[in-house]
Amino acid sequence: MAMALRPIHNALPTTPERLKKPTKVSVPTQKKSDLGINDENKAPLPVAAEATIDYISSENLKPISDPDSNIQSLIEGMDSKDWIKVCESLNNARRFALFHSDLLVPTLEKVMVVLVKSMKNPRSALIKTSIMASADIFNAFGDSLLDSTTSDAFDQLLLQLLLKASQDKRFVCEEADKALSAMVKSLTPLPLLNRLKAYVTHTHLKVRAKAAISISICVSKMGLEGMKDYGLVALVKMGADSLNDRLPEAREAARSIVTSVYNAYTENEEEKQEVWLSFCESNLTPIHAHAMVKFTSSQ
Repeated sequence: MAMALRPIHNALPTTPERLKKPTKVSVPTQKKSDLGINDENKAPLPVAAEATIDYISSENLKPISDPDSNIQSLIEGMDSKDWIKVCESLNNARRFALFHSDLLVPTLEKVMVVLVKSMKNPRSALIKTSIMASADIFNAFGDSLLDSTTSDAFDQLLLQLLLKASQDKRFVCEEADKALSAMVKSLTPLPLLNRLKAYVTHTHLKVRAKAAISISICVSKMGLEGMKDYGLVALVKMGADSLNDRLPEAREAARSIVTSVYNAYTENEEEKQEVWLSFCESNLTPIHAHAMVKFTSSQ
């Protein structure tokens, strides 16, 4: 049986929904340290302007006024945790290298260590500035960079330049190529070859290619006696190995190395191919000897 409905007049009168007692919400006071946190209910704070770095070519660098008193501040600036100050100090190091190199000699190793550290920094501006500084230091100091006091720092610098020249960032890569070119032009080929040779077997394809390019330029500057001092057989084997490299830049550098050795070795010979064939067969595997003779005969 259906339940009987109450008469309508017994119903509670219709009233607006009673307001619920508001819940107390604790709103933390904004601390000064939280001012940088984004809040969707607040207007964003103005973003600080991005610092810009001027890339000054070597030709536009000027001597330092009163360099004797500024050499200490150079070191302090390079030790700064402010990357902009480090960039400024690196540019000043370039000026010291070009115009006041004698004053930079006592701290040269320190400068090179900072160059390596800066090239490892994620900031592209700092990387490029340090690469530009390395080129000026190569031009200013040349073979003295291979002295015992700076030798280890030079090896680290060389590795970083090869790595940066192998990067995908074009403006970094191009600057590193320029620095490597300055290095090859400024240093004597034989001792530099001894530093570069380890990198033609590097696991990184592009590093191998960049090293091979630098080696090919070194070899092109050497006469027969210089090649003999390094080792004719070692040079030819290096070229033979790189002829089959996966990157065309490495293969082109290998062809340049072989051509330089061939020209120097057969310069005073009438029967050039016969002399070259005898040399290759005596010092290389049959496969490499055949490849060397085939290549030179096609030139």
